[in-house]
Amino acid sequence: MNGALSPGSDGEPRCWWATSAPEFVSYHDDEWGRPVVDDRGLFERLSLEAFQSGLSWLTILRKREAFREAFDGFDIESVARFGKRDVVRLLRNTEIVRNRAKVEAVIANAQAALRLAEDGDSLSPLIWTFAPKRSRTPRRRGDLPATTRESTALARDLKRRGFRFVGPTTAYALMQACGIVNDHIAGCTVRDRVEAERARATATS
Repeated sequence: MNGALSPGSDGEPRCWWATSAPEFVSYHDDEWGRPVVDDRGLFERLSLEAFQSGLSWLTILRKREAFREAFDGFDIESVARFGKRDVVRLLRNTEIVRNRAKVEAVIANAQAALRLAEDGDSLSPLIWTFAPKRSRTPRRRGDLPATTRESTALARDLKRRGFRFVGPTTAYALMQACGIVNDHIAGCTVRDRVEAERARATATS
């Protein structure tokens, strides 16, 4: 292993971070980097990335089901109707991250996503528009950037449309999570499968 890969309990090489906690293994193998092309799925991940800002992703993963329950399964139309009473309710919910700015950002983002739909657009094709034209293969930890030109452009466009908590770093984490880029390290046991799924998703989009 080159320090960027770590063997799992099955002996298969995975990205180094995947074996640092039990919750990470299934997330790494079954979700991270696999293409998400539906609006609700992208809205959920955008919301969770916003809540993760300043915290560990493990904290968010462990609270994920509580987030889903609190935000009506991240149904965009439902969350867009949340009002002041819902904000108070959410800030009293000890099972989620109780940060007013982040809670209000999720509601504002649902409203922004709803405006897209009302204008005949959609969150998924908008976000996928910023996919890099060329795929790259990271081989070391240092090959993974915190931001890219595309994530900076995505963040700028989302902010212009009224989205909050979507800086270039958050935007790039979203791109990694949703398969807009494939940042599994070369030699990772799931990298080729992820890349095949991405190829199918982009071919049909």
